[in-house]
Amino acid sequence: MGVLMASLEFYIVDVFAIDKYTGNQLAVFLNAQQLSTAQMQQIAKEINFSESTFVTGSAPNYPVKIFTPQVELPFAGHPTLGTAWVIQQYVDRQPLSTVTLEYTAGRIPVTFNYADNQPEVLWMQQKTPEFLGELTKEQLAPVLNIDPADIADYPISQVSTGLPFIIVPLKTLAAVQKARLELTSYYQLIDQLSAKSILIFSPETLQAENNLHVRVFTHALGIPEDPATGSANGCLAAYLVHYAYQGQTVFDWKIEQGYEIDRPSLLYVRSSSIKSQQPDGEIGVSVGGKVRLVASGQWVI
Repeated sequence: MGVLMASLEFYIVDVFAIDKYTGNQLAVFLNAQQLSTAQMQQIAKEINFSESTFVTGSAPNYPVKIFTPQVELPFAGHPTLGTAWVIQQYVDRQPLSTVTLEYTAGRIPVTFNYADNQPEVLWMQQKTPEFLGELTKEQLAPVLNIDPADIADYPISQVSTGLPFIIVPLKTLAAVQKARLELTSYYQLIDQLSAKSILIFSPETLQAENNLHVRVFTHALGIPEDPATGSANGCLAAYLVHYAYQGQTVFDWKIEQGYEIDRPSLLYVRSSSIKSQQPDGEIGVSVGGKVRLVASGQWVI
């Protein structure tokens, strides 16, 4: 007889998916309270997705820990939607309207829209954004290996809705596609900043029905380029309102990401000033997307 080994139930899902095998991959481990932080980090490194999540408790506010292959994160977007989907499908097993996850960054509610009793688009309400300072074209152009003239005439800003990102507006799709991180300049820049990751975007898109084309570089977190980044796009949604991008202060937009690394993804963002009559009113941000199951099994520990 073989030796019985302890194991964990886990699921692999694609988040912000257009179809199966698109979007951002996520591994979700249930009943993971028996694991140490070091064990979780080892498993995340073995999986080697952008992030893996570990559910360490039960309702009403499910405690969750998120790991990249290299570090633990206080919050991230696609892990939030994917983990909530797995909890609804395989823990609660009923059509819930909301699942709330508890992170070190705070509680994040995820709401469900259903079609034929199955979750269709999931939405997460992100934390009130913080604007952490602006940067110059001359600082970012060499980091991205682009010309300063490729950067649009909107501010380059550090924004956080739980995890900070540098938001860089570019003029054209071609400029977004040709960008490449110059790692020495990149690490010199982020050494001085709260934000360690960079989102670049343009109003030109590959798919006519979408509003923005995005790339996200997260090299410092062990992910050279991320295929779909809910936390970063939440920061982008806040940025669009704060700087009245294209003269607007209310957004209900579709964002494409991941095409440059063959993982096409679709994210929905909604953002507006909660106190619409006050220019400095709080900005409300929600990010949505679809989740597709890829695999499930038992992880031997």
